[in-house]
Amino acid sequence: MRILHTADWHLGKKLNDFNRLDEQRQVLNEICDIVEKENVDVVLIAGDLYDTFNPPNEAIELLYRTLHRLANNGKRPVIAIAGNHDSADRIEAPDPLARECGIIFSGYPDSKVPVFKLPSGIEVTRSDYGFLELRLPKTKEPLRLITTPYANEARLKSFFGTQDSHQTFRNILSEKWQKLADKYCDKSGVNLLVAHLFVTNGKDALKEPEDERSVVHVGGAQPIYTSDIPSQIDYTALGHLHRFHNLAKVEEPPVIYSGSLLEYSLSETEQQKYVSIIETKAGEKVKVKKEAINAGKRLHRKRFESVASAIDWLSQNQDTFVEITLKSDSFLTAQIKRELYEAHKAIIGIIPEIQTKNVGEQQKQTNLQENIEDLFERYFHQKHDKPLNEDLKALLKEVLNQEE
Repeated sequence: MRILHTADWHLGKKLNDFNRLDEQRQVLNEICDIVEKENVDVVLIAGDLYDTFNPPNEAIELLYRTLHRLANNGKRPVIAIAGNHDSADRIEAPDPLARECGIIFSGYPDSKVPVFKLPSGIEVTRSDYGFLELRLPKTKEPLRLITTPYANEARLKSFFGTQDSHQTFRNILSEKWQKLADKYCDKSGVNLLVAHLFVTNGKDALKEPEDERSVVHVGGAQPIYTSDIPSQIDYTALGHLHRFHNLAKVEEPPVIYSGSLLEYSLSETEQQKYVSIIETKAGEKVKVKKEAINAGKRLHRKRFESVASAIDWLSQNQDTFVEITLKSDSFLTAQIKRELYEAHKAIIGIIPEIQTKNVGEQQKQTNLQENIEDLFERYFHQKHDKPLNEDLKALLKEVLNQEE
């Protein structure tokens, strides 16, 4: 049995004001080609299909067209769960029609897929809240999936009917997973967990994308640990973190974040993207292969000593996104910024690295982490050759207070 695991498509997402739908279309075409090349039997998408609860129509159409292509007219099952960026209702809305094409959506942790069989031989033989068992045309052994779409702690307690208000998010999930695993998962089949949440092994320092940090601990609760995953599970397919990462030890069943389609934020700069290809048989250790994704623009952070060197690099690297840090003796003029933006159409930010030079001292570099009031006072003194007066100081404080 060969399975492809992907996640965090974030269809419709922009980088600043740059629309990335064409890049997403290219990457999804590449994934469809990988599925065919690798002779994949099942596709798993571990959440964040869209970037917002109300995605643009172009993103919705791209998702449906891609899933239909991956499902190969009902010959290959595709299982997609909701992430924290998705509307669970929106994800599940097309489910009755999608099932006829071999596409199974799960929006909630307590979603239950109806038992059904397609002419291709794909069959859901057993189903429970947060669980389904699949039979595939090419394999005798069943595929069991425990599915956990994103939900905050309050909703999770409601879904699972937990009466104990002090029971933690972690314990609720661990207990639910173990009950499902004990009931349905044995060595006669392949047993997978598909979830969209923050999991840690307690050792690796995982970096979170900037726009995910507010939900890094789902519902404000403690994180889930790899030790909470039932021992019956052969492979855990995770979504939420945007870098490919295996949290398990070498001898343990893989616990993998497949990562996002593209470099979506500056925290992902120069980050190679992958999908995970799983090869497994019932009762045997899973083999995992990272398959690199090459479509889409790369995201760079570059530092330059001069405007000339910046323009030279920009002119030679047009098909990229870039944030520029430019060394300068003074604050960047509008003319300099205009020259840079004319040299490259996908600059996402220009940061001046100001050098100051005091009499009798060596040149110093401005620390942009310094207090904003101190920075502005030094800038004003440099620009006008006189100190900032008390009226302007008061005005600055008023503006800063309004910003807060």
